[in-house]
Amino acid sequence: MTTSITQLNGKSTNAADLAPLAFAGYAHFTAMQVRGGRVRGLDLHLDRLRGASDELFGRHLADEVLLGRLRSALAAAPSDVSLTCFVSSRPGEFAPAGNSIDLDVLVKVTDPARPPTGPLSLDAVEHERHLPRIKHVGEVSKTLLLRRANALGFDDAAFIDRSGRLSEATIWNLAFWDGKSLIWPRAEVLSGVTMQILVRRLRELGVPQRTRDVRLGELGKHVSAVVMNSWTPGIPVARIGGASLGQDVDFTRLLHAAYANEPLEPV
Repeated sequence: MTTSITQLNGKSTNAADLAPLAFAGYAHFTAMQVRGGRVRGLDLHLDRLRGASDELFGRHLADEVLLGRLRSALAAAPSDVSLTCFVSSRPGEFAPAGNSIDLDVLVKVTDPARPPTGPLSLDAVEHERHLPRIKHVGEVSKTLLLRRANALGFDDAAFIDRSGRLSEATIWNLAFWDGKSLIWPRAEVLSGVTMQILVRRLRELGVPQRTRDVRLGELGKHVSAVVMNSWTPGIPVARIGGASLGQDVDFTRLLHAAYANEPLEPV
């Protein structure tokens, strides 16, 4: 059975409600996997929504309001689902804010994600996301670059910034492993919730972590890499551009074990 629940401000929606939002490009969101009605890193999702609202709209909704919207949508859903929470404003895009801004919350609930198993091959393309620290909508380039990569025989695309540094992938954070420590690319990227969970759980385990410039020319079989997002804490990457990478299965296992240490919290 396919799950499809959409609520706007805690109420079921119809076509008339959703029509003004169909192509709206001034909004932000967070995405999460719900298991047994619970979520990992709920505090990080709420932090993300508050911070992005403050930057885009100059104000944010209280946590209890956001949680109420999530609970309303989950009340009619199976226990295991994917959930995406969007926050937008009235007035919307291409309009001045005026003296009063109303914030709307759209919650979409669908079937649980089934991430690819990998290993993946990533095309290496020059690209920098606008406002990379915010998970915002309307990023047509991510789909375009994914499809161009597919046409070249790659599974997806990884980004290289204007300084020649690897940064992130289309809908993924990147992480590397040199056999001793985890390496986060130093660049302007979105700090994903899964990434933040791993940072704190690996720290507890005493696993060394470094943030430094990572360039395509230094990659090779001596380095392993993964991509991660709300679907998974780690899918191995076999190749980025023309660089073949190592396949350290213990690295991927470590990430999955660390992620599992993050408790599932009731919404």
